[in-house]
Formats: sequence, structure tokens, C-alpha cells
Amino acid sequence: MTDRLLDVENLVVEYPGRGFGKKPFRALHGVTLDIRPGECVGLVGESGSGKTTLGRAVLGLAPVTGGAVHYLGRDISHLSRKDRRALSDDIQVVFQDPYSSLDPAMTIGQILAEPLTVRQIPKVRAARRVHELLDMVRLPADSAGRLPREFSGGQRQRIAIARSLALGPRLIVCDEPVSALDLSTQARVLALLQEIQETTGVAYLFVSHDLSVVRHLSHRVAVMYRGEIVEWGDGDEVTGRPEHPYTQRLLLAAAVPDPVLQERRRTERQRLLKSGRQQSGPTDALA
Repeated sequence: MTDRLLDVENLVVEYPGRGFGKKPFRALHGVTLDIRPGECVGLVGESGSGKTTLGRAVLGLAPVTGGAVHYLGRDISHLSRKDRRALSDDIQVVFQDPYSSLDPAMTIGQILAEPLTVRQIPKVRAARRVHELLDMVRLPADSAGRLPREFSGGQRQRIAIARSLALGPRLIVCDEPVSALDLSTQARVLALLQEIQETTGVAYLFVSHDLSVVRHLSHRVAVMYRGEIVEWGDGDEVTGRPEHPYTQRLLLAAAVPDPVLQERRRTERQRLLKSGRQQSGPTDALA
């Protein structure tokens, strides 16, 4: 496993049933994928597909009931709270909502310095690191003294990205990091993530519902449907020439600026959806 940063092997995640006598809900059914150092793996699927659950399992936030998650060959599926905290130096996360993920009562400087303070890094070094982080995400140095409410959604997500980089992680789980942003801001944040990866060598597990978003950033792409990976391979191949009908429908669901082309894509998606219903029944996730 020396050439792999993260290995997810036959991963199963189950949640207890709600109410007396209810059966457990299985969110992941034996999922397997890997991430190499410096690589971006896109994890794509609609709501309920299991993609966020997989990201949470990697972070230790979802119960692993079968299989394993290995980081640099070490099984991290069931770490103690102390060991998981130590691992946070290496594995970080950027959440979806840039408005709720930042403490509104703390300045940006305090938010970025917090993980450094916890590691007992001297104040002078921490202050220097805060300015380095702001520069990395293209925000002015005086941002350190301001509050989150003074920034736009795109700027807040840049701050969240800067916070995730504070301790120099090797892997960042990006959980729908641009879905709450408008299209032009999405493009700028994606370009920033790509630049950071090229500069630092950090790896990403990039979770998204939008194939058109991950296609520009991901080296490899895994498509999830009903708790399983239905397509997995080179990013250009999966997003450019998808083989699985579900992947094809996801690609056709992405919005395009041309209304004529959009209507053609909608018609083709409905055709594939009808075909999928005939094969899998009326409970299809895209119904």
C-alpha cells in the first residue's frame, strides 16, 4: 500500500433503525476505492447515494460496520477519539455550507490560528502561518482582523479551505464545497483548489452531486448509486464517455447555457430514465 494514501476496502456502513423493531439502514454496501498521494478522486452521486456517508466514514464520523478504511496502510476504521484527533493533522475536511462552518463570534485570524493553538505552536509562528494561509487562498492580510459576516459566500469558503490547510494535511475531504455558490464563484474556488493541490501536493476526496464540477478537477471519478460504486475510472473517461446508464443520466442532468442543447439533454435523460425504470423499478433515485 506504499503507493496509496487511502484505501477503502469493502466498506459497509449501517445506521440503527428508527423506532422499535425497525431494521438497520445500510447506507454503504461493500464500497472499495483508493486515493494516491497528490491525487483528486471525485465521488459523485445524487442525494441518498451514500457519497457523503463515505466521506464521513473516512473522517470517523460514520459507523463502520464492515470492511475497513486504511490510511498509509494503517486501519483507521475504529480509532479512539485521541488517535482520531492526532490523525486530523493529516486528514482534514471542507464542509458544504460556508455560512455555518465558521464561528461567527471569532475573527478570521482566530479561526485560522485555532488548530495551531491546539497544537501549542508559538503565537509568532501561528501569526505568520495565518498570513501564509490567507495568501494561499488569495485574501488580503487585513482579513485576519475581520468577522465572517463581512465576507461573501465564496470568500468564506476560501477561509474554510485555508483552515483545512493550517496543519499541512496530506488528504482533504471536500464535501460539496462549491454547491452553495453561484457558477462564477464555483469556477474560481475550483481553480483555487487545483492551484493549491499543484503547490502543496495535497490529495482530495471531492464529494459532489455534479459531474460537470468534478470533471475539471478529478484525476479519477467514482459514481455512487444506492450505496454502491457503479462506475469507477479515469476522470476524462468517466465524464466524457460514461458507460453506466446512471452516470449518463447524471451527466445529462447538468445545466448548460444553450437552451436548445438543454432541451435535447432533457429529452435524452428522460429516455434513459424510462429505460432505467423498466430495468430497476419505479423507485429509481432520479424518478
